[in-house]
Amino acid sequence: MIKITDSAKNKFLAILENEEKQGQGLRVTAKRGMSPFSVDYGLAFLAKEDAHPADKVLKFDGFDVYIDPDSAPFLDGAVVDYVSGLNESGFKITNPKTAQPSTPTGPLAEKVQQVLETRVNPAVRSHGGMVSLIDVREEVAYLQFGGGCQGCGMVDVTLKQGVEVMLKEAVPELRGVMDVTDHAGGTNPYYQAEK
Repeated sequence: MIKITDSAKNKFLAILENEEKQGQGLRVTAKRGMSPFSVDYGLAFLAKEDAHPADKVLKFDGFDVYIDPDSAPFLDGAVVDYVSGLNESGFKITNPKTAQPSTPTGPLAEKVQQVLETRVNPAVRSHGGMVSLIDVREEVAYLQFGGGCQGCGMVDVTLKQGVEVMLKEAVPELRGVMDVTDHAGGTNPYYQAEK
């Protein structure tokens, strides 16, 4: 179900020893994130007596891992790692099975992609931005803003009065447009959002 790298296992065992929590296990959780395409992961110490009877228990050398039934579908194929570097440090969970999908295909997606490439992106590029198509489901386009558009205080205006208008005009069968961007992760927004 999940894999724990040697560096994660060694770090977890070292923490258990340093904090005198030998015998405790690790609870790994996962749930759907803010967008339909993201997953939020969590890790916590767990004493064996605090485990829930419905938990799936995975035995690792030196500790057990507990996974609740709601988290299990998101953790199939996940890798728990421990990274220590200049830009990133700590436990990290990744799962290629829940990664964002590649560019969607199909007639509606192709029409939306064409409008993004020829009209939308040339317009937002002047602000260092870009818009990517993540998915099209039930005639709704799911978009992700990047560059200067990610975290921009004017992104709602750009979406509703610019991007959505252009898309619905060029692709009338489109029922809606949704922004699935993690705007809190923007590092260089064109307009700063109000605090």
